[in-house]
Amino acid sequence: MPVLLFLIDTSASMNQRTHLGTTYLDIAKGAVETFMKLRGRDPASRGDRYMLVNFEDVPFGIKAGWKESHATFMTELRNLQATGLTTIGQSLRTAFDLLNLNRLVTGIDNYGQGRNPFFLEPAIIITISDGNKLTSSSGVQDELHLPLTTPLPGSELTKEPFRWDQRLFALVLRIPGNASVEPEPLGGVPPDDSPITPMCEVTGGRSYSVFSQRMLNQCLESLVQKIQSGVVINFEKTGPDPPPLEESLCFLPLTSSVQPWHCCHKLIYVRPNPKTGVPIGHWPIPEAFWPDQNSPTLPPRSAHPHVRFSCLDAEPMVIDKVPFDKYELEPSPLTQYILERKSPHTCWQVFVCNSAKYSDLGQPFGYLKASTALNCVNLFVMPYNYPVLLPLLDDLIKVHKFKPTIKWRQSFENYLKTMPPYYIGSLRKALRIMGAPNLLADNMEYGLSYSVVSYLKKLSQQSKIEYDRLIALIGKKLPPEAGIKVRWRGGGISLAQRRDFIQQLQSLTGEAPALPMELNPKEFQGFHLALLNKGLKPQSFRNPYDIPRSHLLDQLSRMRRNLLNTSVCNLRGQDSDQLHSVPIAQMGNYQDFLKAAPQPLRDADPEQPKRLHTFGNPFKLDKKGMMIDEADEFVTGPQNKGKRPGDSNNMPGGGPKRRRCMSPLLRLGRAYTPPVTPPASPRPTAGEICIETMRHVFCLPFYLALTIASPTGLWTTVLKLRVWCHIVVLIKHTLLYHLFYS
Repeated sequence: MPVLLFLIDTSASMNQRTHLGTTYLDIAKGAVETFMKLRGRDPASRGDRYMLVNFEDVPFGIKAGWKESHATFMTELRNLQATGLTTIGQSLRTAFDLLNLNRLVTGIDNYGQGRNPFFLEPAIIITISDGNKLTSSSGVQDELHLPLTTPLPGSELTKEPFRWDQRLFALVLRIPGNASVEPEPLGGVPPDDSPITPMCEVTGGRSYSVFSQRMLNQCLESLVQKIQSGVVINFEKTGPDPPPLEESLCFLPLTSSVQPWHCCHKLIYVRPNPKTGVPIGHWPIPEAFWPDQNSPTLPPRSAHPHVRFSCLDAEPMVIDKVPFDKYELEPSPLTQYILERKSPHTCWQVFVCNSAKYSDLGQPFGYLKASTALNCVNLFVMPYNYPVLLPLLDDLIKVHKFKPTIKWRQSFENYLKTMPPYYIGSLRKALRIMGAPNLLADNMEYGLSYSVVSYLKKLSQQSKIEYDRLIALIGKKLPPEAGIKVRWRGGGISLAQRRDFIQQLQSLTGEAPALPMELNPKEFQGFHLALLNKGLKPQSFRNPYDIPRSHLLDQLSRMRRNLLNTSVCNLRGQDSDQLHSVPIAQMGNYQDFLKAAPQPLRDADPEQPKRLHTFGNPFKLDKKGMMIDEADEFVTGPQNKGKRPGDSNNMPGGGPKRRRCMSPLLRLGRAYTPPVTPPASPRPTAGEICIETMRHVFCLPFYLALTIASPTGLWTTVLKLRVWCHIVVLIKHTLLYHLFYS
């Protein structure tokens, strides 16, 4: 389940407009929605988790975290406003801490027991900013600095604030305010030169310098392709370069220098199991230290492991029933160099420095090898010091038939002394798969002291408490500031206290200024300046300076009407159209309007049904208690009212289905209650038939007059149909009367 965290710049500079007429913040919001649409095309996107962080202080800057739904994410995204500072360092630290909040509880990092690539929680941070100066409350910064102090428990176990499965990408908006007449250059999007670029490269990501909407869409498509499950590793060459191949001798340079493939900082893909959807592995990557049973603490590890590879050709070793892990490397200069050698049957061994007890380079734990088809390079992770272990296991299977001798046991015990203790668990599982589970004793220790284990358990509990605390704070709004506190600037001499200030002021104005005899710099200490309330509308009839220039004439005419109006109760500060003018984005927020409205009084009759919200539609009525016309039923379907009540059981659907009139305009001049047939009477009485006949006789001239007065068209056709319906009903009632009572 990849985590996609969007870090949106909400500094005031994001309000600048482009030549498209939109602000940078609007473009950032649209980019997030476009990214989600592109990502939604992939079936694997069902497990994505989206988070949203802006440049506000913690915890108000976290808009959507671990518990928020997709609807909350979209709502908070639309409500973002650019009113703050460019505190990108603090915001990045907040984003990393949010991602690392639950790692100690789940045990993903596995501190002190090796790095498991298959224990991962892939996350991508996408920052959208304008690339301007880094501003904070203390001033302007030239470089990006992340705060070193953090309330996150266990942060001291890793040197960097990020982890090896977290990458940072930045979209730096450089769209100009004026449309460029030059054609856009084709090709890839260049990286930006802002301070966030080095941070992106350190995490395994990159930055994009966006100059147009087309480039932005191109970057979003590229980011969607980079959502891969994997971890970042530093590969560095150790020892001499490999000998050149015979066919490439003439193409090699004469002088040897540092090549790009000597040191690479790339991703290895960790593919999930197709059946379970979870990555499966067997062997860890060793730690860069040998575990000490007497050490009370663990040394801090780097976020990305430093793996050294030797260019000496070796034979790849694989034994049946001995599991191994295979990871594909991201394309890089190293993979290109290995594929160009076209030697898929040889491999280069990989090491981790200081992983062994008596060796600085350590023992090999795997190798790099090109695929047989020469289309990719794979990292094979094997047991630690596999050149010694695999021959022993091969002899155990083929020679000793799982019955080890004393000499074999001595060799195996000597190997265990050179293996880090945290490999015992993985080795025991591998031996169980092979069919030799009794080679390792059950009481063998894993290498962590009691104090370290207790410390890790304590950190896990503290992380759980911090996780619950932060989850409870997410979603709370920033409390409004009471005002701006006036600070004393110190003991510096102000401009008014300079000796030549009076002469300078007199030379400018020509008059001698009257200055106070003594200036007290602490006179306004503790004074607060009131903030502007944007929700409070200014009273333009009191202060002419509150009237915008474009509204002067309208304000004058409005004040003139109020002045000449004889009725005092009809004073209006706004026109009727201006009073009901609401932006389109706020037209559907009727719930907020109802919450802000005063609480209405309770109904005197609680049994009376409440009126529904019609939203200006006068024809939206409740279906209950609708007036039914017999002529309408004749139009919509067959009649059942003429039948006797005893015959209603023959109908498959029960009683007759009532239908309301297609338009209330067809019921003009009629306000009546439809006659209901008494269930006890077997047939309608003569009086009821006469009343119904007279009603249709009175309605018929009305519809005839409407038909004659109406112009030709659909309305005339409907009226003619109504006239014929009334005529048919009259004939029907006449026949009923003659049938029953003549």
